[in-house]
Amino acid sequence: MASIRRPRREREHSCRTSRETLSLLTQLIVASLLGGLLSCLAEAKELQPGAAPGPKIQFSSTEYDFGKVEAGVVVKHGFVFTNIGTATLEIGDVRPGCGCTTAGTWTRRVKPGKTGIIPLEFNSGNFSGAVSKQATVICNVPGQTNVALEIKGTVWKPIDISASMIAFILSSESARNETKTVRIVSNLDEQLKLSDPQCTNEFLKAELKTVKEGKEFELQITAARPSAYSSIAAPISVKTSSAKMPTIEVIAYVMLQQPVTVIPPQILLLPGSVSNAVREVVTVRYTGTNAFALSDATVNAPGATVRTQETEPGRSFHLTVDFPPGFQVEPNQKVELTVKSNHPQFPLIRVPVFVPQPGPNLVAEPGVTPIARTGPGERPSPAVPGK
Repeated sequence: MASIRRPRREREHSCRTSRETLSLLTQLIVASLLGGLLSCLAEAKELQPGAAPGPKIQFSSTEYDFGKVEAGVVVKHGFVFTNIGTATLEIGDVRPGCGCTTAGTWTRRVKPGKTGIIPLEFNSGNFSGAVSKQATVICNVPGQTNVALEIKGTVWKPIDISASMIAFILSSESARNETKTVRIVSNLDEQLKLSDPQCTNEFLKAELKTVKEGKEFELQITAARPSAYSSIAAPISVKTSSAKMPTIEVIAYVMLQQPVTVIPPQILLLPGSVSNAVREVVTVRYTGTNAFALSDATVNAPGATVRTQETEPGRSFHLTVDFPPGFQVEPNQKVELTVKSNHPQFPLIRVPVFVPQPGPNLVAEPGVTPIARTGPGERPSPAVPGK
């Protein structure tokens, strides 16, 4: 029987289709082989001994929200962690951010796959409103030696006080009294009643004002200038109608200072520090009521210079003193920084300069800067403005 031959165009089309199908199959096979090869390489990298072995810490959660508690409640929580690494995990230390948070006895060594716990306690006694406290976990995880834990929530107080202590810094030149206000806000459902404030100090006066009946109050404390340079501390107490907080107490401090202060009162150059040029800055502050100015600043030592800068008009000045390399003070030599002022009580401000001399009064150890010692009853004279 005679064979049937297909047309030439049909034969070419059939061959081209076969070649395209073969090419597509080849690409799929190559892609599959390449993907498998890459997967094997990745698995081998993870399994090989040199692929970053070591401990690894994972917490179930690094945050704990205690919700809402009444002030004074001690919040306790244990942070659970797992060692998901390949070596023993060591917790070297747990460092709370402040004294209100403490760490209990934590798990110090955890083998791979095992779990441990870090107990933390937060004392809410001195807090009100939203709080957030942190603690840092020190461990031996490469690249993750410090891990932060957080305890947060809201502390509720029956009565909120804007300040439990206030300070008055009064100038001896000021004849006016100073008044500061402490806000008292009740969070109770019932109406709050307060008694008249009580204070036994003659330089303090307290007055209670109602802002919102039964809810908000202002305790106004007025300080008068004491008769001498001294510090006064006195409690001001207010009784309340609440059994949860029967007494409110505010401590008031009153400090009377001279109108001119010098910080530091003396310049001390440590032995060896003067081998190079040394710069010291002395601040002169004025808290009086009149205009204040400085002039003619100088240091009575060769090579030392001083520059005056008014940092706050009529209130604050910087005296920048430069000492040259090799600066020394000879025995019995009196070196001081002096500057004139327009204040009648402080016409000349003096700042002594001390450089301890080598000798038996210096205690030195290898690698330790010597420290000057003074004899019994001896001490460097402080800067006395106006003398």
